[in-house]
Order: sequence, then C-alpha cells, then structure tokens
Amino acid sequence: MEWRDEGIILGQRRHGETSVILEVMTRAHGRHLGLVRGGRSRKQQPVLQPGNRVDLLWRARLDEHLGTFQAEALEMNAARLMESAVSVYGLQVMAAHLRLLPERDVHHALYETLGIMIAHLHDADAAGELVARFELLVLEELGFGLDLSCCAATGRRDDLVYVSPKSGRAVSRAAGEPWHDKMLALPAFLCRGTGVHGDAAAVEEAFCLTGFFLTRHVYEPRGIREPDERGGFRAALSRHFAHRAAVEGTAA
Repeated sequence: MEWRDEGIILGQRRHGETSVILEVMTRAHGRHLGLVRGGRSRKQQPVLQPGNRVDLLWRARLDEHLGTFQAEALEMNAARLMESAVSVYGLQVMAAHLRLLPERDVHHALYETLGIMIAHLHDADAAGELVARFELLVLEELGFGLDLSCCAATGRRDDLVYVSPKSGRAVSRAAGEPWHDKMLALPAFLCRGTGVHGDAAAVEEAFCLTGFFLTRHVYEPRGIREPDERGGFRAALSRHFAHRAAVEGTAA
C-alpha cells in the first residue's frame, strides 16, 4: 500500500543507529507516523525538523503497519522558528494538542490552520492570539467547541465579555454582571469581526479560558496533565511582553 501527501513535521525520535520515526500532520491522512530510513544522515536531518513542510511518500505492506516515509522538502521553516522561545514553544504546544486527536483521523481545518500558524509564529506579538485561536479549534474538532457568537441569555452579538463555565457560551456584560465572579473572561480579540488585537492581559485571559475547557473536557477525563510546553509558551510570551513594555517605557 502507498500514498503521497504533503505534511508538516511535528517531531521525530531516534530508531536504531541511522533511522528516525517521523511524526507529521498531513493534509489528507491526519497525524501520521512513519519510519525514515537514514533519517539521521547529514542530508536528511535538516529536512526532518519540526515546522518544515514536506512532500511525503508512505509505503507499507498493510494499512495498519507503521510503514516508511520518503520525505522531500517543500518549505524549510525550522530555522526561522528556532530563533525565539515563543515560536519554539508555540510549535511544541500545537504538536501536543494535535496528539490529542486519534492518529490518522483527517482534520483539514487543523492542517490548514497549522500552516498559517507556522507562517506567522515568529511574530511574538501575534503568536499568543494565534495559539489561543488554535486551541479553540482543537476543542471544536474534539467535539467541545465554544459558542462565542452571541449572548446565551439575550441573543445579543455585541459587548460579549464573559463565557459561562457551564455551557461554554458567550454572555454579554449586562446579562453576566450579576454572576461576574463566576464567569470566565472573554477577551475581545476572540470574538469574530471585532478587529481587536490582544495585549498581554487579554492573551493571558484567553489561555485561562481555553485551559479551563481543555482541562474539563480533555485532560481530566483522560487522566493526563496539561503539556509542559503550554506553560513554557505562556512564560515565553510573558517575558516578551515585559521586555517590550520596558523598551517602550525607556523610549518614552
């Protein structure tokens, strides 16, 4: 059996003396593993780095077998992504989230979004917003999507500032005020059509929001912990925003 597809490399691990087991998110075959013979060679190693987009040929005797990959570079993104802690951790967080999905399940939206993310992940000012939106999409693909389109109580589509921890639906300021201490904050940049960008505080609110529902619906039911990379990403973002604020304060 064989197929050809394009994919984005999520990671690799050593196999024997010269080979690696490659993990990729593919366009038409989901998250997929395969053996790359000679993958530790000087020629192959630069190609098989996380974040690179590759053309893949997979072969196996039976569909359920691990199979082998032949990979050729389409986009060499790894070197750019290695330039900052934000982009390194950001890519690791997305890979960890994709591992929550069953192997070989097709998720076209996540694949396309991952490609967009990688193109912009080196921009630390935007990376937090992008990863938070990616987490919302992961929740949706897992069947636990949040409804942030209108107020759960009134149907209003403006001034949405809360999310109900029970229903996962947005709530307007007026409707949620009596229970504001029990609500989760909804940063404006997560609402479609606002055109608002998130500052450090808003990005942190977004991760508290997505983290709450990831923990409730995914981590706790599976008996697993939040990936360490997520904390590393948030810490790297915090350092970036703190440095930027210090530079801007000095300039002022």
